[in-house]
Amino acid sequence: MEVILKTEVPKLGGKGDVVKVAAGYARNYLLPRKLAIEATAGSKQVIADMKAAALRREAKLKGDAEQLAELMKDITVTVAEKAGENDQLFGSVTSKTIAEELAKQGYSIDRHKIEIEKPIRMLGEHQATLNLHRGVTTTIKVVVTKAE
Repeated sequence: MEVILKTEVPKLGGKGDVVKVAAGYARNYLLPRKLAIEATAGSKQVIADMKAAALRREAKLKGDAEQLAELMKDITVTVAEKAGENDQLFGSVTSKTIAEELAKQGYSIDRHKIEIEKPIRMLGEHQATLNLHRGVTTTIKVVVTKAE
């Protein structure tokens, strides 16, 4: 029996895949749990349309992310923190702090998309990587200064 998966099923396939399974497995497990629908000519066409729409949406999001990466490649974020002797910070600069500073500059970036190689605990220049989309990243400069 052929079914179209509505969600990802381990060891079987991903969302939108047309798979051939035993009739009992489909009737007793996949269909009652709404993990799949029976593959008919009409449902195959609907799934094909949904996949095409998803691809168009994904292409648009990736294009927008690439434009944003191009705009942000020369961005410098300046953070003022309290520091003690030897330029050691009392706390650390986190991705949340960087996201807040980017918001002040007009860029709305989720803090989970900001990667810092190691916690920033010293004054000076550091690098942060922004993962804007799958395969689209850019690096920004983070300058940590001493707060007065």
